[in-house]
Amino acid sequence: MTPTNHIKAGAATVAWASVILLWALQPATPALADRLVPAPFARQQVIPILGITLDHEWQPVGIVVHVELEVENREDHEGLRVRFKSAPGRFSALSQHAVMQAILRSGHRAGLLPDSWTVTLTFPYEGVTVYGDSLSAMVGLSVVALARGDPLPPDRVITGTITSQGEIGPVGGVPYKIHAAYNWQFHRVLIPEEYDVTDGDWQTPFLMQVSPVGTLRKAYYGLTGHPLPSLPEPAFPVGEGQQEPVEGPI
Repeated sequence: MTPTNHIKAGAATVAWASVILLWALQPATPALADRLVPAPFARQQVIPILGITLDHEWQPVGIVVHVELEVENREDHEGLRVRFKSAPGRFSALSQHAVMQAILRSGHRAGLLPDSWTVTLTFPYEGVTVYGDSLSAMVGLSVVALARGDPLPPDRVITGTITSQGEIGPVGGVPYKIHAAYNWQFHRVLIPEEYDVTDGDWQTPFLMQVSPVGTLRKAYYGLTGHPLPSLPEPAFPVGEGQQEPVEGPI
């Protein structure tokens, strides 16, 4: 295994339960967001992801990468279908599972019907595999925003997971991710309200808003500026006991 063709991250490999990207991976440029053109009956967007990479001395540093996201609303209700393209880059099994659960939980909490969605994700980095689960909140909330037609401001991003109770789950490496977001001139970063004690003390960069959020509803409003409808709590843990999403590399 060499730094040039593999990515390690997630609770299974490090204590951070985060997305870790090796130093050989170069960050995407803002021009990547102009690559997609909306197609009929589908909505597409390139979304930012905050992660951790290792520098040339194998020390952790923050990084901003991007995921290409497409949400299609089908006429049937045969179940959520999530397709992870296997090229240029790939998503690990841990990342895929976390993303699918986040989409289900976000959709149900927003009062939508994810059983009619086909969601396609592309990691546009040749030969690189992303591991980890801290991208899942950003993906899940972005899918809901695309399904609702709410615009996603380009200067906002979230790191975290989405629990079965509709909360934003903790992740590590937050100080590194905030520093990376600051370098990319993000104005607002949403982080889990539950603090990872392994991160230690850190300071908010000048002119950046760092917002701890505890619930999916608060996270969605912070990310998009649009409220979700008030709904009764589900009678079952959202994302569990539901029809399993269909994974289909394409």
